[in-house]
Amino acid sequence: MTVATRAPVDLRSDTVTRPTPEMRRAMAEAEVGDDAYGEDPTVNRLESLAAALLGKEAALFTPSGTMANQLALRVLGRPGTEVLCGARAHVYRYEQAAAAGNAGVQLRPLPDGETGDGGALDPHDVEQALLGQRHHLPEISALLIENTHMPASGRPWRIDELDAVLQVARDGGLAVHCDGARLWNAAVALGVAPRELVGGVDTAMFCLSKGLAAPVGSVLCGPRAVIARARAERSRLGGGMRQAGILAAAGIVALETMVERLADDHARARALAETLADAFPGSVDPATIATNIVCARAAALPDDVLAQLAAHEVLAGTIDPATVRFVLHADVDDEGLARAQQAITAIARP
Repeated sequence: MTVATRAPVDLRSDTVTRPTPEMRRAMAEAEVGDDAYGEDPTVNRLESLAAALLGKEAALFTPSGTMANQLALRVLGRPGTEVLCGARAHVYRYEQAAAAGNAGVQLRPLPDGETGDGGALDPHDVEQALLGQRHHLPEISALLIENTHMPASGRPWRIDELDAVLQVARDGGLAVHCDGARLWNAAVALGVAPRELVGGVDTAMFCLSKGLAAPVGSVLCGPRAVIARARAERSRLGGGMRQAGILAAAGIVALETMVERLADDHARARALAETLADAFPGSVDPATIATNIVCARAAALPDDVLAQLAAHEVLAGTIDPATVRFVLHADVDDEGLARAQQAITAIARP
């Protein structure tokens, strides 16, 4: 006789989401062709939809957000120059130092805050970096912003913050890319259309396989000529996926059905943060949680917190030695949230 076991509540990332039944049906029924020849109608539909939603001329379906970011660096950054980004940016910390090899650029990290109101770049820091070019420092070709900013508990950039930084970048002649892996979370949290968050950038990427719950893929959007160059670079990186409409079909469903429900993830993240703050004072400020990510100070938690959570059938992860991360997503409902909250409380008061 076997004993049924519950699946753990998986808060390690929103990449662990499984495709919805509607996505699976769309994948099974997708009309396909050879995308390398531009003949996959489902991929073409996804790219047209994404470009329209972000207010860009064209779009390119890629296997991952990292590839989309690397393509942007290749087409916007110039070899032998610097690209500015946040000190905790994904492209700087979590893409295996790929920029140097893929694009021949040097990433220059700027302060992006540690917690709370951190996450957005300071226009003054961008200005100072640009001034350095007059004093024998490397030429700068591009700026990369990350919205939402994951290490700051998924903090979305406010439009006034974007406008201020983009103005400095434009005045300095920089191309701008937005790593918008969770751009839809930012748009929902701020109550704006996603195109309002990327109107001033050259290229923008968003992931289908995170909060939107599609199984695979990201989309890079931008001017037609820039995306054409990115398509050629995608081929050089081995990113041609042939009958990729099977994957793109899930992405279309994600964009059409999974955006509004992101607000549920945001509310559950705030509730989880409140439980953490009560159980472990100083671990997180719930007032700073605006989207689906809770980054907690490891120093305020037990050293073996991940093992203790796992013993209660709850999975979490770390993003650096100082930070434990919890991510809410479509596969964590109210019952899953309650289980996670109960586990946190039990660890704090054994």
